[in-house]
Amino acid sequence: MASLRPLSTLPVIGVAADSRTYRHLLYLLIAVPLGFVYSVLVTVGVGFGLVLSVVLVGFALLFATLIGARLLAGVERSLANALLGTDLPRPDDLSDGGGGTLAGLRRYVDAPSTWRSLGFLSLKFWVALLAFAPVFLLANAFPLVTAPLRYPYAAEFGEVNGEPVTWSIDTLPEALIAVPLGVVGVLVALHVANAIAYAARRMAVALLCDRRPSAASEAA
Repeated sequence: MASLRPLSTLPVIGVAADSRTYRHLLYLLIAVPLGFVYSVLVTVGVGFGLVLSVVLVGFALLFATLIGARLLAGVERSLANALLGTDLPRPDDLSDGGGGTLAGLRRYVDAPSTWRSLGFLSLKFWVALLAFAPVFLLANAFPLVTAPLRYPYAAEFGEVNGEPVTWSIDTLPEALIAVPLGVVGVLVALHVANAIAYAARRMAVALLCDRRPSAASEAA
């Protein structure tokens, strides 16, 4: 007896039955506010730190930004592992302690993971911008799918030249026409969300992973 094919493996429509899709969507929804927060923190920390570097407070601000980037990168690493299917270990590229305060500061500056963390937080802003696309599509497409249950109503699709773009669905035939259009919109949004999540996953692997060679590879 042939086994049934999992719905998630079906082309095009299988994305709607794949649990990973909704984890990706959750990641993107979380990325929207975080990306803008990271952008502000990095811009303020690095910008004001460089401007004020002529005095001691500027260097203190720059160093605080680097430490903050490492801490926030730990949060991002946990999010990627939980929602993007990665298995990123915590970086362990800080040199051994000792040598006083200045030596301790230098260990963080010399660690490659510090700068990769700062780079990831800077790029996360663009992930947040791209995340608006699937969210906007879903917000406009899903109401069309449920049109037969809620008509009459006016579907809104944003504004053009300050004027709202609407579709007044007043009859059952119009509501039935709206359903396949909404389904197509939902499927497109889910595929776009997966594509953006894939890019975010590759970015996390490149910038948040411990790139140090293992002891086994060094021995080889």
